[in-house]
Amino acid sequence: MRVIPLMTAAVVTASLYYAVIERDALLAFARGEQVSDETASSDVSEPTHASATTAAAAAAENVASQAAGADKADNSGVRVVALRSTARGIDSAVVLRGQTQAIRQVEVRSETTSTVLSEPLRKGAQVKAGDLLCKLDPGTRPSTLLEAKARLSEAKIRVPEARARLDEARARLKEAQINLTAAAKLSEGGFASETRLASSQAAERSAVAGVATAETGLETTSAGIEAASAQVAAAEKELARLDILAPFDGLLESDTAELGSLMQPGSLCATVIQLETIKLVGYVPETEVNRVTIGAGARAELANGRNVEGKVTFISRSADPTTRTFEVEITVPNPDLAIRDGQTADIVISAEGSKAHYLPQSALTLNNDGQLGVRVVEDDMTVGFYPIQLLRDEASGVWLGGLPEQADVIVVGQDFVVAGVSVAPTYKEVSQ
Repeated sequence: MRVIPLMTAAVVTASLYYAVIERDALLAFARGEQVSDETASSDVSEPTHASATTAAAAAAENVASQAAGADKADNSGVRVVALRSTARGIDSAVVLRGQTQAIRQVEVRSETTSTVLSEPLRKGAQVKAGDLLCKLDPGTRPSTLLEAKARLSEAKIRVPEARARLDEARARLKEAQINLTAAAKLSEGGFASETRLASSQAAERSAVAGVATAETGLETTSAGIEAASAQVAAAEKELARLDILAPFDGLLESDTAELGSLMQPGSLCATVIQLETIKLVGYVPETEVNRVTIGAGARAELANGRNVEGKVTFISRSADPTTRTFEVEITVPNPDLAIRDGQTADIVISAEGSKAHYLPQSALTLNNDGQLGVRVVEDDMTVGFYPIQLLRDEASGVWLGGLPEQADVIVVGQDFVVAGVSVAPTYKEVSQ
């Protein structure tokens, strides 16, 4: 048998005996009094019992008073839980997700029909502006150009002849006018017949018609020159289309057309991209688009962990009809061509900072007009409603604007009270 449990039981029994049976003596000993005999103990016992009864009554009255006060407090307002919140500065940035895009990307296509004569260039090759990508078979195009040039020369040769005919017609007109004038004067003096006058008039009209015909011939010759010149230009342009050149410095994203392949208008020769400068393209929600400005600094972290910096160069004025977001472009230098087209990027754009309250999402509620906001405890312990501006949404809460610098925001029970109702708040620490 163990000794310690027995000793523990004995000590507990003795303690209970003195606490219950010898309570008066124990109290007297605690007050420093001495009890000499059983009578004195008995005499002291009676007032002690009376005193204890009085103390118990006073304690009961005190408890009842506190309970009444608590009931009165409970009945004075609706019990809610509020969060004492102080506005804090949030970082001046607009966060969005986007991807990289080449500053230039062109699919170089054929403008004529012919077969490829040049060896293909492989994708990934560096090309300069004006480099030959695809050379096409000229066919009969040189002969067409020579024919057009011959027609142009023939048309130009006819110009002096047409001008000579015009000069001749004008001279005949002048002669006919002189003859007509002489015939008219002789006819007035009776020295010429009416027949001679009529003949002179007919000759003058014929000379006028001859001048008109000569002018028309000269204009026709000039038109022939213009038509021949146009044919020469078209033939030269057709020959120029046989050499498909790189439009700018860049990289080949695809192989050029294979030797011997038939090219038709619109057939792809090669795809050229330029990556020395690259774009970061993202979409900003309409609630934050006014915070982004042209020239604002921006930085981004690519999917491979690389960080880059650039400036905002474009903000769309038209929202996407499906997502209601606005396109933003950021130009980033890429001299080493390390950034590729189509990489995912987390973009942060510098913007004007502001102060806001960080609150749980459950604190948001609607008023009777359907307006989004929060309910707060006013200084007179009544409920007030503040419309809010949703500045940022995070996993653990939201950043809200539109509230005073200090606000006691109701986070529990806000849906069971309205503005003006008295409340009895219990305050919650921000760290909770």
